[in-house]
Amino acid sequence: MNIEIKKSKKPIKYENALNLMEKRLLEIDNDNSDDLIWILEHAEIYTAGTNYKESEILDKSIKVLKTNRGGKITYHGPGQMIFYFVIDLKKRKKDIRKFISVIENTIINTLRIYNIETFSDRENIGIWHKKNKKIKKVAAIGVRVSKWIAYHGFSINIDNDLTKYNAIIPCGINDKGVTNLQEIYAQNYDDLENNLIENFISNLKDLNV
Repeated sequence: MNIEIKKSKKPIKYENALNLMEKRLLEIDNDNSDDLIWILEHAEIYTAGTNYKESEILDKSIKVLKTNRGGKITYHGPGQMIFYFVIDLKKRKKDIRKFISVIENTIINTLRIYNIETFSDRENIGIWHKKNKKIKKVAAIGVRVSKWIAYHGFSINIDNDLTKYNAIIPCGINDKGVTNLQEIYAQNYDDLENNLIENFISNLKDLNV
């Protein structure tokens, strides 16, 4: 099972990324293309998943793009790494919960390389960091599965503008905060994407049949 790895240096428009992933999904379903991992950054945009509520938009002046991914409302913008994928689960274990665990473990184990301890939460999807008794989200996860092919992915806040989250209730959770890696631990994260890719591909082996 080959995986194409794509890295975009310039910001990608959200709609263009979604169109490319959906096109790739159909190609994979017809055995005409390899699985995909795509690292990119989006220009500033608020997106709403299939479970969002209008009350989670606090600033009614912002534009929110409704999407077909799971989850609620989040923000994408400069300083945030987007890790998209299109992965064929028909050729692996058809276990969505296990696949989500692959994503969670990939992020947690990768951040441990940088001496950052994080954790997942069954009640509140995403990856969280606790400091001074305050729990804040550092990575958001949103996945959709169609034809047993998983796509969309996750985002990790590196040095993005955290004030942008004030316009929304991020992921519908109002009793926890949002943080980024530089706020947690100021250091060089230039090789983060390569470590994430390596760990994700390695963890996918847990789904081998």
